[in-house]
Amino acid sequence: MGAEYVTQYIKTNRTFTAIRKYGWLFTLLVAIGGLFEPKLGLLVIFIMAGLMTTSFFSGRYWCGNICPHGSLFDTLLLSISRNSKIPEFLKSKYFILGFFVFFMFNFSRKILSVFNQWGVYDFLDKLGFVFVSTYLMVLIVGGALAVFITPRTWCQFCPMGTMQKLSYSLGKLVGVADKTETKVTISNPDKCIKCGKCSKVCPFQLTPYLEFDENNEFSNIECIKCATCIENCPLKLLSLANREEAM
Repeated sequence: MGAEYVTQYIKTNRTFTAIRKYGWLFTLLVAIGGLFEPKLGLLVIFIMAGLMTTSFFSGRYWCGNICPHGSLFDTLLLSISRNSKIPEFLKSKYFILGFFVFFMFNFSRKILSVFNQWGVYDFLDKLGFVFVSTYLMVLIVGGALAVFITPRTWCQFCPMGTMQKLSYSLGKLVGVADKTETKVTISNPDKCIKCGKCSKVCPFQLTPYLEFDENNEFSNIECIKCATCIENCPLKLLSLANREEAM
């Protein structure tokens, strides 16, 4: 049974915590409120620090559980989304790398331009506005992709997602992530009926039922640990567990 088995995707609840239900308010605060008070953009620095730290220990957990834009996509836009298949080219390594380089070049250029004005009275406003404009761009572009394709389309090539994967790779390299990361784990592979529902409800359209490894873990680096597949498994075979628990 191949991955092409899943041709339709199901809209289902993805917000299991208060952060995931209301995190989108932070997006609007920065992207819209920041147009009037640019210093609000400086809050994004803490977001970046948070996602880099959590990814070192647990991959893209931030994307599925804390990300304000993810909350916006899953809470407000899922209901009006076409929820169609994500184009393969948006998930390709070449596109992801190319967009990451393009984004980071422009972002760094703007940051350096602001720092050249260090000491001016509105320095913090100018610095904050760099983050505000970036957040607004993601709101507009990511929002459009969410409606016309599927909510987590932007997340396929999001530069912050790429940064998380780099941080996670470092965590794996030094042996930390292997001990701390929780992954979608199947309790008994023989009982899985390969219905594909875990894939049909997955925000990233991944295929857990086809990819469990010898430790009964779903080790795809793109998994955001959102637990949507766990909540929707008809036989309740799935859970989030670390390596020790899985074994």
